[in-house]
Amino acid sequence: MNPGDTQRRPWIVGVSGASGTPYAAAVLRALLAAGESVDLVVSRASRLTLLDETGISFRDAHWRDDLAAWLARGADGKPGTFDVRPESLDGVRYWAAGDLAAGPSSGSYATKGMLIVPASTACVAGVALGLSKDLLQRSASVTLKEGRRLVVCVRETPLNGQTLKHLVSLDEAGAIVLPASPAFYAGATHIQDLVDFVAGRVLDAAGVPHGLYRRWEGELGSGSGGGSGSRGD
Repeated sequence: MNPGDTQRRPWIVGVSGASGTPYAAAVLRALLAAGESVDLVVSRASRLTLLDETGISFRDAHWRDDLAAWLARGADGKPGTFDVRPESLDGVRYWAAGDLAAGPSSGSYATKGMLIVPASTACVAGVALGLSKDLLQRSASVTLKEGRRLVVCVRETPLNGQTLKHLVSLDEAGAIVLPASPAFYAGATHIQDLVDFVAGRVLDAAGVPHGLYRRWEGELGSGSGGGSGSRGD
């Protein structure tokens, strides 16, 4: 669908500077595979992380080429792990992080909600305090004020008291706080499996169907490693 079509209602995906760019790539691939439209915002800090974790320089003027290279790379850093064709990116619209006049900066711009993957503690603080210092933070603030779904996949450890307070503030404002916490009961045998589990939980929170991980069905030992999921004490 043409990005200018008034019927288009994308998911905004914000990528902050926290480590964990493979999480963002997995979420983006799954959204596009599900036929969803995406508005992508890549913060300035996240470009440094992306360069460090993948070797890819994300450039405004060449974002399609750089995004294709990023999405094709596996969580282990191997290029060409995923088949990403140019036409598969037709559902993506890219907005520069410094463009505060972009569509997602306004509540009248129709979206389904926003996923921040990964979310740094600086990003969490900015959104919780309503700073709107860049398009990522402004888009999140708009998502909250319009009552749309906001999923914040925070990737940091340990968490200090101030960050915990910010996360509580986001929860109280209606956001879904989803730590990047991989699980092992799904029979993970590769780093990509652990990444896909977190990405799948993000999409679960957004209500987007996917097949990124095998769901718990109540049978002990059903995973390859005999995992049982979380059962409490």
